[in-house]
Amino acid sequence: MAFQTEASGGSASKNAFREHVSSRDASLADDSATEETPLLRSASSSPVLSSASSATSELSRDDEVSPDLDTPNQRVSRGRGLAIILSMYLLIFLQASNMSGITMAQSTIAADLDAYESAMWFTTAFLVAMSSTTPLVGKLASLFPPRALVLFAATCFASGCLITAQARSFSVFILGRVVTGMGGGGATVLAIVLILELTSKRQRGLFIGLMNAGFTTGVSLGAVLVGGLISVTGWRALFWIQVPPSLLAGLGIYFSIPSSFSSSQGSKEGTLATKLKRIDYPGAFFLCATVVLFLYGLSGTIEIIPLVVSLATLIIFVLIEYYVAVDPIIPIAVMQNRGALMSCVSQLGFMAARWTVLFYAPITALAVRGFTPATSGSILIPTNLGFGSGGLLVGWLHVRRTGSFWSSCVVSFALFAASLFVLSLASTPDIPIALYVAVVFLNGLFTGAALNYTLAHLLHLTPPDTHYVATSLLGTFRGFAGSFGSAIGGGIFARTLRESLGRGFGALDGGGPPPDGGEGRDELIRRLVGSPALVYSGELDGRERHVAVQGYVDALKVLFQAAVVLSVVVLVAQAATGWRGPDDKVKDQEDIGNGGAQGDEEVEGRL
Repeated sequence: MAFQTEASGGSASKNAFREHVSSRDASLADDSATEETPLLRSASSSPVLSSASSATSELSRDDEVSPDLDTPNQRVSRGRGLAIILSMYLLIFLQASNMSGITMAQSTIAADLDAYESAMWFTTAFLVAMSSTTPLVGKLASLFPPRALVLFAATCFASGCLITAQARSFSVFILGRVVTGMGGGGATVLAIVLILELTSKRQRGLFIGLMNAGFTTGVSLGAVLVGGLISVTGWRALFWIQVPPSLLAGLGIYFSIPSSFSSSQGSKEGTLATKLKRIDYPGAFFLCATVVLFLYGLSGTIEIIPLVVSLATLIIFVLIEYYVAVDPIIPIAVMQNRGALMSCVSQLGFMAARWTVLFYAPITALAVRGFTPATSGSILIPTNLGFGSGGLLVGWLHVRRTGSFWSSCVVSFALFAASLFVLSLASTPDIPIALYVAVVFLNGLFTGAALNYTLAHLLHLTPPDTHYVATSLLGTFRGFAGSFGSAIGGGIFARTLRESLGRGFGALDGGGPPPDGGEGRDELIRRLVGSPALVYSGELDGRERHVAVQGYVDALKVLFQAAVVLSVVVLVAQAATGWRGPDDKVKDQEDIGNGGAQGDEEVEGRL
């Protein structure tokens, strides 16, 4: 992140160069960009340079490419920048730890609230609220100052934690989870907005990697901390203790960002009432309804009616955006951008495949490796470490420019699919644990790299004035992936496990009825499908345990290989995004115009 105390940037030599070019070509370009034209906005808001002079075009292009790589859109002092980084890191960490920690506290909370059958909604409510909020916050960031939105998101997150901690019923608890998810989704989008505003194009990849590292650190440590503290503090204290640091993080960002700070895509004109009138409320309603109904239909048992209704609300949303909305939630330029849409589709499938690792690697440790329930979650540490490392390394070493990252996206997707295939073969008790840890680490490494590359490539594929909405839309599809992966992958896993256990116990009984009757085997299979900890609990004899372990090996193999197929499909989708962005098309038009002008000059010279 670039910091300095002055508000203006640019060297004296650069200014003198511009003045020289301007004075020399004033007759050809009377409306050219001035000294005050914002550097980040010049790519989208400045008029296309005239093709009358190829020399002027080339000079302007060189001046545009090189300095902009090291020039952030907005500058703050070093102290303010450090405060923003630490505060935003804390907010992202709290969101991620809140998301993962609920899995360790789920049983205790369900017992306290008498909500055993509805415990799955503890996580689902958070994910639904987060996914439905992200595209709206991306649009609001183009209307209102980011500093106010960050404070609101932090306050929303803190309020949700407080409601959750004080809940005495299931409905109030779910309300708290929804409010917390709204704040968490807003914080994620606004973190990307601040990265786009305060970092140079050469540094974006590194800071996006840092953001992903904060997220994966929270996911890794959240479950560990909650699992270790819940028996000492109780579950309520684990929620209200997040209230002070989240408010502190929001206030830290609010006071660190100058009051004059406004996003490059923000509207500087108009009163608060005018900006509120510009919001596309019908579009926002139907967009949220689409996300909520879609995720509801995929949560737990797949519900057809909510999925069909979500398709209808999606159609209504698109019609509103095209024909009714004056200022659409999702700009038409994004909805018609093939690269943006294919990027979102590929992210949905890619992260759904990734969630199979996050969901089922601990089950592998528990049911196949024989880890204790308390230590099974530790298998996620190497894969999350790889995730953070992949994003940081890619951002530090490679994503240091603008432009296409098409080939890097394709290669990282291919490596991710290969790691899943190896994981399907390595999920057996015979493979050394060190090799299994290495495979899950590499899977996380390729995931982190792919997410950084795809975000950088999306910025290349979309116009700069739609970056906020485009990146938030990408985040929404990533949010879908958890529910999508658990619904589809969970069905494949449970069905394969049940069939394998049935075959194994049938062979164990010699094709005849089991010693304790058929109902006893059916009950054992039902319990094994729902409780992987039963495999090594001591209730099974040696032969039964062997059947149970083999059943889980078969189910994991089929699951991960299905994820490989999905990864290949989304690799094709990612490749279909293309490598040409709006700037490439503008340059082609300039080159064609310059070539025509040079041809006319050559003809005139011959005459």
